[in-house]
Amino acid sequence: MSFLNYSTREINFKIVYYGPGLSGKTTNIKSIYEKIKKGHKGKLVSLATETERTLFFDFFPLDLGMIKGYKVKFHLYTVPGQIYYSSSRKLIIKGVDGLVFVADSQRERFEANIESISDMTENLRDYKIDFATLPYALQLNKRDLPNITPANELIEALRQKDEPVIEAVALKGEGVVDTLKGISKLVMVEVKRKLM
Repeated sequence: MSFLNYSTREINFKIVYYGPGLSGKTTNIKSIYEKIKKGHKGKLVSLATETERTLFFDFFPLDLGMIKGYKVKFHLYTVPGQIYYSSSRKLIIKGVDGLVFVADSQRERFEANIESISDMTENLRDYKIDFATLPYALQLNKRDLPNITPANELIEALRQKDEPVIEAVALKGEGVVDTLKGISKLVMVEVKRKLM
């Protein structure tokens, strides 16, 4: 649910990076943060848990323009991936405008991806968020490792609808910006559709 700030003339959108523990969500966010110019981003905030962090920052995309005279501002979040942080993940997903699922391509993480997607869709149902219309992208991360599941197998198992699929190596920054551009465009299309 986008948020209109009348005093600053901004529309704020929330994009959440979801996925199993250590799939590369934090690496995605850090990579994006490093690529954005200083004057266009807020502070990178890290909320630490015992084994994983939730990161957050906001920024003004340069190339998306304005909507009805309002500047566009994106807020990017990661969720903790471990199963026992279910309540944190559920809280972070509340009010989401766009969702990126970061899948871990390693063969031994296949089931963790399945469990995490199931958890994600359940949390969306609990908040009565219509997944059919929610802007959503699937990122297949860690494509540079030797023990990966072929992309077609991951897509068959993980694809939820006709969402874009981006292969990535987040540690090297590969596919990270493409993923953000993909989900940003979907969010903008959905918001403009609602305004028409």
